[in-house]
Amino acid sequence: MSPVCPAPLCRQFWKAGNYNDGLFSKSSPKSIILSNTRSLSLSKYICFDGTSFLRIHPKFLHSNATSHKWAFGAIAELVDNAVDEIQTGATFVIVDKLLNPKDGSSALLIQDNGGGMDPEAMRCCLSFGFSDKKSESAIGQYGNGFKTSSMRLGADVVVFSRCMKNRQWTQSIGLLSYTFLTRAGLDRIVVPMVEYEFISTTGKWNSIRPEQHFVNNLSLMLQWSPFSTEEALLKQLDDIGDHGSRIIIYNLWLNNEGKMELDFQSDPEDIRISCDAESGKSCSSTSVSDLHLANTLQYSLRAYLSVLYLQIPENFCIWLRGRIVEYHNIARDLKYPEFIVYKPQNGGCKEGSIITSIGFLKEAPLVNIHGFNVYHRNRLILPFWNVAGSSTTRSRGIVGVLEANFIQPTHNKQDFEKTPLFQKLENRLKEMTWEYWDYHCGLIGYHATKRLHKPSQVSSESRQKHATAKRKDHDHSIEPEILKRKAGLRVNLTGPESIQNPPATTTTSHLEDQEMVLLLKENKRLYARCFEYEKMDEELNAKVTLLRKELKEAQREYGRLLVESGSLEYPKMESAVTL
Repeated sequence: MSPVCPAPLCRQFWKAGNYNDGLFSKSSPKSIILSNTRSLSLSKYICFDGTSFLRIHPKFLHSNATSHKWAFGAIAELVDNAVDEIQTGATFVIVDKLLNPKDGSSALLIQDNGGGMDPEAMRCCLSFGFSDKKSESAIGQYGNGFKTSSMRLGADVVVFSRCMKNRQWTQSIGLLSYTFLTRAGLDRIVVPMVEYEFISTTGKWNSIRPEQHFVNNLSLMLQWSPFSTEEALLKQLDDIGDHGSRIIIYNLWLNNEGKMELDFQSDPEDIRISCDAESGKSCSSTSVSDLHLANTLQYSLRAYLSVLYLQIPENFCIWLRGRIVEYHNIARDLKYPEFIVYKPQNGGCKEGSIITSIGFLKEAPLVNIHGFNVYHRNRLILPFWNVAGSSTTRSRGIVGVLEANFIQPTHNKQDFEKTPLFQKLENRLKEMTWEYWDYHCGLIGYHATKRLHKPSQVSSESRQKHATAKRKDHDHSIEPEILKRKAGLRVNLTGPESIQNPPATTTTSHLEDQEMVLLLKENKRLYARCFEYEKMDEELNAKVTLLRKELKEAQREYGRLLVESGSLEYPKMESAVTL
């Protein structure tokens, strides 16, 4: 046991990758569980029984975690695991701050009430490359997210989990400690674990492993974890309830200025990334653009979590620092929206079709924000992705939302693999941006100027024919019910502005076209219907808001009653575990 929580040799993440493992003894008790050792560039190890396998050096924990450049991306990985537990009955995930009992330092808590992990699942969680998520809707798929994300946020993590499987109630505790490995000078990853099963006849928790194995692992855990006694460890399991997982990341990393990278002080209901001199960003700016979601999500976890998922079940909520994160639908922030169908093809084979919502931000033209929010399997990968570049004004205020399941994200889920399909998507989104600007910029006060496809000496009649033919060719891949273009004019279904004030580029010959007149009349009729639907939509949204509020209150009451019933239903556990 240790009354003081040991600190890592280096508290800054980007400088913590090197240490001298030759100064300490590399021996460790054979009874301590070693992590599964399938990984990269590792040395061969001979077991005492003659078999051989690859062992992972502790340095790999750090190098593996460097895939996360952004701390919030690491937190999102852990929240993803909780969201994947919705299919096992999870109704919430908690992200909060805790105090390390040994030294009073800040620690990060992430807890859910999903199905939990049995001892075998816990070993896989703390090993590398294991993933049992076979569902197509599951966000995680590589079996590496927990290790990379936890080690990116802090030097050490302790995991608690309770699980009911095959009518057997188990609970497990695992410790992945970079501080322990580096200070002990080990050349392999050692993961202490203690495992219990509930004996219904005695009403007690008994250790699953042999006594010496249990004692060795428990002693290491009490020395290097934030908890000094077995009773304190078991108390964390009681806080979970009947089932679920509880992750505590401690010895959190510092930034280059020596401040805590995760800022718990600036906002008691949020977790922020400390703004240091190297970031070049101001967290205290009051301009409209700087206060927009596109910028605040870079340093506010509450803002980032509000748009992290395209859809969230009504019965699931994310609790951040004691308050529910309100879901934010970016598509609802758009004015003059259009919905464009894109059908990606790879080698002549269609990869399905996706609908892209595109429009001006409601704050336009006051904000200089633009880009596409690209989701994959319901998870935000690229927020406000600038495909048009910063050298042009033909994208100012234009934002889009789409779910691209036909391309693969990188392991840190902050970008996509640069495949030909990804390049095609990027080019198509760039075209969408420019086309939308050319036909709608006048609606927010910009002068609509004709974009020339040929040198200036080409006649206007030739330019018009070229533009019309190009648009007609492109219409073959777009659903006519969603997007219609005739004779160089895009019909706007969002309001009568385009009827009352047609674009300056529309010539007299266009207005004389009989088909054009019919389309404009149809547009008036559709707008009247849209107005009625919008009114109905507002009334329904008001009802939904009221019902959501009542649901949240019921969930809070349910959680309170669940805690009370748990204390009454199960016998009080003894502080010492019967072996």
